[in-house]
Amino acid sequence: MRYAILGDIHSNLAALEAVLDVVDAEGIEAIVQVGDVVGYGAAPAEVIEVLRARQALVVKGNHDAACVGELDSRLFNADARAGVRYTTKQLGRTDLRWLADLPMTAHQEHFSLSHGTLDRPERFDYIQNTADADPSLDVMDRPVCFVGHTHVPVTIMRLLDAPNRTSYTIERTVDLSESTVALVNVGSVGQPRDEDPRAAYAIYDTETTRVEMRRVEYDIEREAARIIGAGLPKILADRLFLGF
Repeated sequence: MRYAILGDIHSNLAALEAVLDVVDAEGIEAIVQVGDVVGYGAAPAEVIEVLRARQALVVKGNHDAACVGELDSRLFNADARAGVRYTTKQLGRTDLRWLADLPMTAHQEHFSLSHGTLDRPERFDYIQNTADADPSLDVMDRPVCFVGHTHVPVTIMRLLDAPNRTSYTIERTVDLSESTVALVNVGSVGQPRDEDPRAAYAIYDTETTRVEMRRVEYDIEREAARIIGAGLPKILADRLFLGF
């Protein structure tokens, strides 16, 4: 079975639609999302509506948690706090309940999902290097866990021929049959931070055990105009063009 794995969307409707157009054209069977559905962007209700209509499997990100009062937004910078305030005003009771009900982690037969770390998902810690990844790799009972949070695509793994050493790769296609366990950060649909402004996502094939990192262009002008029109900080629009 093939899954589309979507990273941080951050209320970016144009980016989400562009990704789903490609996913649909390829006949991908299922969609999962690793958190931060909302925040920063100007279309939170529309993005939630799309994910609910698709019956996507979604876990909770730190921005999702902040928008339903489960995380203190004072921990965020000023621009992120503005996104939280905007989002909470835009969403109705049903959408806020949907966000609140999102699990911290999810487990399917072939993979797990978490926004930050798998070992302590409620802390929303970042996995930025192999040492950060080790506690999550230690508790994994599936061959792969998909994560987000840093907005930077990378695969961190323990290889079959070196199971006691944690390594990483930024290769576009990764054969997971060569690893004992792997953490795959699929990047960000709606706010990439690896200096590539195209929407990022991944395709996971459970039969071939391969993960392919993908990028797709989207109408950044349209989404930036939506952000500015909503009265959100201009930097949230500007950074979409930079991918940083």
